[in-house]
Amino acid sequence: MADLKYYDVILKPVLTEKSMNAMAEKKYTFLVHPDATKSQIKEAVEKMFEGAKVEKVNTMNYDGKVKRRGTTFGRTAKTKKAIVQLTAESADIELFEGL
Repeated sequence: MADLKYYDVILKPVLTEKSMNAMAEKKYTFLVHPDATKSQIKEAVEKMFEGAKVEKVNTMNYDGKVKRRGTTFGRTAKTKKAIVQLTAESADIELFEGL
């Protein structure tokens, strides 16, 4: 287990049509560090965004894709995606406002 600080956990937001529609239900999608746990993700969101209270966190692990260049095979990096559900009385995340 890596020693992760809260600012190392969240890598970037995921901005897709499906994730934008989920924001109406206060669900926000992020790419996170592959070694991060659900409790670390919850702590990182609550510390990084003022007024955000996390109700639950769903995570998905993705293996890297096999890529080929000539006769050499390789893999892209594996990733982890987290969908964070905020409580009803929680403040919205300002990062996504105006999108």
